[in-house]
Amino acid sequence: MPDSAMVHEQETLILQTLEQFLERDVRPYVMELEHNDIWPEEIVHKMAELGLFGAIIDEEYGGLGLNTEEEARLMFEVGKAAPAFRSVFGTTIGIGSQGIVMDGTDEQKSKYLPKLAAGEIVGSFCLTEPNAGSDAKSLQTTAILDGNEYVLNGTKRYITNAPRAGLYTVYARTNPEDKGAGAVSAILVEAGTKGQSTGKIDKKMGQKGTQTSDLVFEDCRVPATQLLGLEEGMGFKTAMKVLDRGRLHLAAACVGMARRLIDDALAYAMERKQFGQPIANFQLVQAMLADSETELYAARTMTLDACKRRDAGEKTTRAAACAKYYATEMVGRVADRAVQIHGGAGYIAEYKVERFYRDVRLFRLYEGTSQIQQLIIARDMIKSAS
Repeated sequence: MPDSAMVHEQETLILQTLEQFLERDVRPYVMELEHNDIWPEEIVHKMAELGLFGAIIDEEYGGLGLNTEEEARLMFEVGKAAPAFRSVFGTTIGIGSQGIVMDGTDEQKSKYLPKLAAGEIVGSFCLTEPNAGSDAKSLQTTAILDGNEYVLNGTKRYITNAPRAGLYTVYARTNPEDKGAGAVSAILVEAGTKGQSTGKIDKKMGQKGTQTSDLVFEDCRVPATQLLGLEEGMGFKTAMKVLDRGRLHLAAACVGMARRLIDDALAYAMERKQFGQPIANFQLVQAMLADSETELYAARTMTLDACKRRDAGEKTTRAAACAKYYATEMVGRVADRAVQIHGGAGYIAEYKVERFYRDVRLFRLYEGTSQIQQLIIARDMIKSAS
């Protein structure tokens, strides 16, 4: 086993390097995202050089091999930048590659993980459809075996990084007669495959720089060897395992964003004067700061606890849902208070807080809405008590 002090030193170095990169290269560009809606390639290349695309991919495939807790601490820093920065590489290291990490064959891992870890290709997770979001069992996209190829037909919706991805993990029904979860399989589709196309880039409320679009399959043929794990009917189980870890990733990102929002709100409150004194002296402003700091502390502690439990081998479906539910709702409340503390300035783009207010709203929706997290938590409670 690696020396714990050495591991801690390596993690500290990674976080320090990341912090410098965010301050020097990322934050100065964030305001331009509102107009350009895309990250410059030079910044993406620097992300790859830092190893961000391979953060939680095993070292044997060129990644950093971070465990869940280390990933969370990484996301605490990343969250302080624009959420769109996280999406550029976060989708690849998380839901875009973890299906292969968890259930891929040795050949599939060797073929794709080194490219994903190096940032040579971007991974994308393709589950949601026009008529199937939280109800993943209602998938209508099909992948029918024809000889030694699967023929894909259907449309995926709101797919993060679809316009720039090099590899899609597509969840499709391999037995259209079976409407249950057991007929869903995961198929690896390379970008540019004949019959695969992307729709127009979505215009979103926030998170500019994170590109999403439809992903369309029309008689798209891929080799049967692209079936994840070479086993049909395992797609739904794979997706749920991937989302369990992905929810901890998002919870940690929300912790980082809340930290940034609170720090900005506190700095403004100490500088802004009304009635001859800083507004930070006013007790109602202090109450908003205190509530935000308390909720942040709770979310951070909850997220780290769930990560440690997962790293210890525990089943963390309920804990991950709790962390994702609480942290995403928490950062929404913190963003709202931050705007309130800024007063009229909070509504003005120059002060940046209004952008975060729009950006964080998405976290209560994707990878399972807050209401889906409530169902997961309650059903697991009932199951355990039965």
